[in-house]
Amino acid sequence: MDRDNDRREIRNVCIYGVGGVGGYFGGKIVHEAGRQTEEGVRVFFVGRGEHLEEIKKTGLILNTSEKKGMICKPFFAAGDMEDIPEPDLCLVCVKSYDLTAAAESLKGKIRDDTYLIPLLNGIDIYERVRAVLKNGIVLPACAYVGTHIERPGMVTQQGAEGIILCGKDMSVSGFDPAPLIRFFKNMGINFTWVDDPFPAIWEKYVFIAAFGLVTAWSGKTIGGVVSDDALKELLKRIMTEIVSIAAKKGITLPENIVTLSVEKANRFPFETKTSYQRDIEAKGKKNEGNLFGSTIIRMGETIGVTTPATRSIWSEIEGKLP
Repeated sequence: MDRDNDRREIRNVCIYGVGGVGGYFGGKIVHEAGRQTEEGVRVFFVGRGEHLEEIKKTGLILNTSEKKGMICKPFFAAGDMEDIPEPDLCLVCVKSYDLTAAAESLKGKIRDDTYLIPLLNGIDIYERVRAVLKNGIVLPACAYVGTHIERPGMVTQQGAEGIILCGKDMSVSGFDPAPLIRFFKNMGINFTWVDDPFPAIWEKYVFIAAFGLVTAWSGKTIGGVVSDDALKELLKRIMTEIVSIAAKKGITLPENIVTLSVEKANRFPFETKTSYQRDIEAKGKKNEGNLFGSTIIRMGETIGVTTPATRSIWSEIEGKLP
């Protein structure tokens, strides 16, 4: 389909989900937009719970590795899209188990020329969004940033500056990313545009899915996994299964991607836990297991790649859940 990209500048921005990732990028946009009042950018937050209530009271407090205690007050914060206008740009930053509901709630608010960027970990996020939303410009993306909710109303970032890597919607022809690139540059956000973002998305997934599954299954931290020969071997087997699926789907990854992914763990403190592991340990809490175990198994079955390592530990993790 075609989209008219020679259009107005980005004015209304919706951050759907203001946890660690959404709070970081949304907070930075709010803070910078407040310094550029002549630009007329309005930022809207969609959140929930005590975190949202604190943001409504005093704004989001954002601590970055460069600056602490930034007070980021959105134009409006709400629990749903009802009172939020049609956005020119929407960053979807919810957990994968909330993605379908988020997409459903965006129906009626997304125009044909709305940029929608889902910043979720996963290799089939574009397809999940498109299963619900038939219009809009959905740009496959991934984010690299270390963040967490410090307390309700406060998001803290540590380590390197956050990066958004984004690429074109394969269903949109003649797309010009210039307005989007210009917007993020003006907002001081490290934004990288590539025509094909899927190799980067899959490369990140090899790491997070394998480590998520093995840490959740073993109860060991990232450092504990790589220092245990048996667990490291299991980790590599799962990574190899993911790489095989990627190859069958025509995704080109570095030949030494498994080695690179294991070595990447050395950049994390030994005691680092994965978010999936933390969710599993919090009994009764929703978790993103569907994003990892069942997605790998389902994709493998669909294209003829066996996934015995993933299937084995995924069934045990599922068996332990209440």
